[in-house]
Amino acid sequence: MIEVFNDEYFMKQAIIEAQRGAELGEVPVGAVVVCDGRIIARAHNSTEQLKDVTAHAEIIAITAASSYLGSKYLNNCTLYVTLEPCIMCGGALSWAQLGKLVYGASDDKKGFMIHGKSVLHPKTKVEFGIYHEDCGQLLTDFFSEKRSLAQK
Repeated sequence: MIEVFNDEYFMKQAIIEAQRGAELGEVPVGAVVVCDGRIIARAHNSTEQLKDVTAHAEIIAITAASSYLGSKYLNNCTLYVTLEPCIMCGGALSWAQLGKLVYGASDDKKGFMIHGKSVLHPKTKVEFGIYHEDCGQLLTDFFSEKRSLAQK
C-alpha cells in the first residue's frame, strides 16, 4: 500500500507530536514543518519541561526547521499544528515568512485570528479545520484529566 502524503497525513503527524507532549504533562499541541513533501521538523509544547513560556510547539518547530534549512525564512514550508497559534507564535511565523499554515482546532481565547490574519506575513496561506475534532478532543481530554486529578 502506498502512503499518501497530504494535509491529512501531516496533521496526523502533528497529532502524534501532541500526544507525545501530553504524555510528558505538556498541553497537547504538536507541530510539524514540511518542505518539498518531507517533514523537516517536529515539535510539541515543552513549556513545563523547559520552564520556558515561549517553548510552544510552533516556536520549537520554527527553530528546528530554520536550523535544518540553514535559513531564517520558511517561505517554501508548511507548518501543520494541532491548535491555532497564539499571537506570539503568529508573530514568529510572520518573521519566518512561513509559506503556509495549516491548523486543526481553533483557539477562540488566545488564537492569533482574534487579531486577524494580518498577524502573519502577507504571503502566508492559511487553512484550518483538518482533524479539528480530534485536535480539540486532545485538549478537552487533557484538561478534563487535569481537573479530575486536582479534585482528588
